[in-house]
Amino acid sequence: MVVLDFPYSMFAAPLLAFFLSFFSILWLIKRKADWVLDQPNARSLHTVPVPRIGGVCLLSAAMTAWLCFAAILPSAVLLGVALLMAISLIDDIRHAPVWCRLLVHVIAAAWFAIALLWGAYDGLTVLCVIIATIWMSNLYNFMDGSDGLAGGMAMIGFGCYGLIAYLAGDHNFAMINFSIAAAAMAFLLHNFHPARVFMGDAGSVPLGFLAAVFGLLGWLNQLWTIWVPLLIFSPFITDATVTLARRLLQGKKIWQAHREHYYQRLVQSGFGHRNTALAAYALMLIAGGCAIWINQQDMVVQQWGMLMWGGAYFAAMMIADRSLKPFSDQG
Repeated sequence: MVVLDFPYSMFAAPLLAFFLSFFSILWLIKRKADWVLDQPNARSLHTVPVPRIGGVCLLSAAMTAWLCFAAILPSAVLLGVALLMAISLIDDIRHAPVWCRLLVHVIAAAWFAIALLWGAYDGLTVLCVIIATIWMSNLYNFMDGSDGLAGGMAMIGFGCYGLIAYLAGDHNFAMINFSIAAAAMAFLLHNFHPARVFMGDAGSVPLGFLAAVFGLLGWLNQLWTIWVPLLIFSPFITDATVTLARRLLQGKKIWQAHREHYYQRLVQSGFGHRNTALAAYALMLIAGGCAIWINQQDMVVQQWGMLMWGGAYFAAMMIADRSLKPFSDQG
């Protein structure tokens, strides 16, 4: 363990996370073991096998940096990440049953919510947090289907968390988030189109969990209002939630592999992986920048800001539904 005072840890921890992530992923790519290769399927937008557990390297690098620089986090967060990484890695390799994965997701979310909220908040609030955390864990996984997308959201989203925490004077929480952002940046160097490695469920599910629980921790510690994490991760939340709702209304199996997300349809329309990722980065940066600004405004401005963003997303999806190619479950 290395204990460095601010500002040294603010730079040293993310730097360590970056290099550990970059070189461990490079080793994984060169290893090319059959058991880690992602074979194309009905949901895939790639056509050749690619190593699929780069997210394990990303998260391991960030957590190693936390350990080395004495980061302070609730044990329920670390336990949740460990459980989700374990079951998701099993799923990446052996395809764990849906009920088994969902059970672990529930345990991780419930453990966190009860440990931090029980007694201070009513049961309905705790239940809502559990459901929201489970949904965020899964929607992040749903959105990990195009080169550079989930890695970019991690870099920008957790980078925004870190910046707000830094501005608020919480250097420990800033360092924790910057370490994830730095590890994600290293991952992107291998994952941007054409991707040489994928994040895999073992990376995307825990990252979604961390996006939810860190958003709640920042709110509990009064670093930001509840609207801020929702806006920062709104590009993923909106696409995944609207797509799921549409499939439910159409009577489709929501757990079945598909290519109906807006980002998938954008890639299929001819826009391509690279342009889709760059457009998503622009949207993520605008949403993140707006969230940082909104956090400094009164509640009325924040509510109007969220309404405006909701209207903008609604208009964009209406345009997309008229201009993009029809949904395709088969390719």
